[in-house]
Amino acid sequence: MPVPTTSAPLKRLAAVILAAGQGTRMKSSLPKVLHPIAGRPMVCHALVVAKALGASPRVVVVGPGDAPTRSAVQAFDPEAIMVEQAERLGTGHALRCAEAALKDFTGDVLMLCADVPLVTAATLARLVEARRSRPKLAVAFLGMRPPEPGAYGRLIVDATGSLARIVEAKDATQDELAIDFCNAGLLSAESTVLWRLLAALKADNAKREYYVTDIVALARREGLGAIAVEAATDEVVGVNDKAELARAEALYQARRRAEMLGAGVTLSDPATVWLAADTAIGRDVTVGQNVVFGPGVVIGDGVEIKPFCHLEGVRIEAGATIGPYARLRLGSVVGPKAYVGNFVELKAATLEEGAKANHLSYVGDARVGAGANIGAGTITCNYDGFTKSKTDIGAGAFIGSNTALVAPVKIGDGAVVGAGSTIIRDVPADAIAVARGEQIVKPGAAAQRRQRRVKKEG
Repeated sequence: MPVPTTSAPLKRLAAVILAAGQGTRMKSSLPKVLHPIAGRPMVCHALVVAKALGASPRVVVVGPGDAPTRSAVQAFDPEAIMVEQAERLGTGHALRCAEAALKDFTGDVLMLCADVPLVTAATLARLVEARRSRPKLAVAFLGMRPPEPGAYGRLIVDATGSLARIVEAKDATQDELAIDFCNAGLLSAESTVLWRLLAALKADNAKREYYVTDIVALARREGLGAIAVEAATDEVVGVNDKAELARAEALYQARRRAEMLGAGVTLSDPATVWLAADTAIGRDVTVGQNVVFGPGVVIGDGVEIKPFCHLEGVRIEAGATIGPYARLRLGSVVGPKAYVGNFVELKAATLEEGAKANHLSYVGDARVGAGANIGAGTITCNYDGFTKSKTDIGAGAFIGSNTALVAPVKIGDGAVVGAGSTIIRDVPADAIAVARGEQIVKPGAAAQRRQRRVKKEG
């Protein structure tokens, strides 16, 4: 989704994204951080917000042998640096794995978690600026007040408002568990201080892990300060299982719908419209009920998308009308004032300006020229079991109902194809092509047939 940014990218900022968790509670062969929110893997949401803040370098810490996450990150952000956490020894250890990759960097290090996909750039900017507000602040942690603090670590704030320490729930006393200010898992720290504090961590806790939260107490021993910055709970929800994934998706969709409505898009029933992270919609667009946008959809001004449509990887230009019940697949382009009607499917097809495919047709691997008309039941037969071939339909051509166009084939400008035809050869411009069996009419034959039937049954 478009990420709220600060007025200018933050200077001297690096980001480390922790993405090495096993995610066993997801009960899936897909790495947890690759589960999508709005069609985008969670780890890529973290990369988007880091880039929005101007963070560079961007380091992603992955688990041992996690090739799928490596591939997804490199495809999404080729500039990201990948490092491996060979042993999963806690958050402090995971963050320290990024030290070598940032050995030449001096500034603030922002630690993000790939399974906290909804945090905004504006909130993270507040976190970084809070750390920078006083020279002796070593670290700033992001906090929240969830309705049920449960297993979250507690942020212990002293009388001066400084962060005194962070206590993990398993190590907390009953009084500490009563505190509702909880650790959201994200932090900003000055790089040279951060690496020194991480090196001093010890695994003397219930889990025998190196907790990054222990750097607060270490910093205070050095006479350095720490601070907690509160964020809205819905921004910092974590995802550990499929139920939490569904909740995060719902929160994200609500945010995206609000953005669309605020930008002037008409959503007839907002709760039934599902948007991808990169959905782009122009002005004066109307979207009907139960419309799903997959990744890669760009909608021009003045478009109407009627109910029950599914769009993915398509561009729809100004003034076009889509649906209802249309499916537009990857690589399709619908030109200005073109029309794609009910139960029409496009795949890697271009409809040029004013072209129409009103109903019950499949148009794949094809170009439909300006002003051409595709009759009901038309199919471009683009696949022969081995290869896919293209159909080219010229401007102003008319394709009659129930026509099969066997690719590769070209229909010239202004040509007419008679209904029920199977076209296997090119049709010249302004020609009429009819390819169907000759109609045979036998006068009186139907009556004779009925008479024979009655006589037989009698």
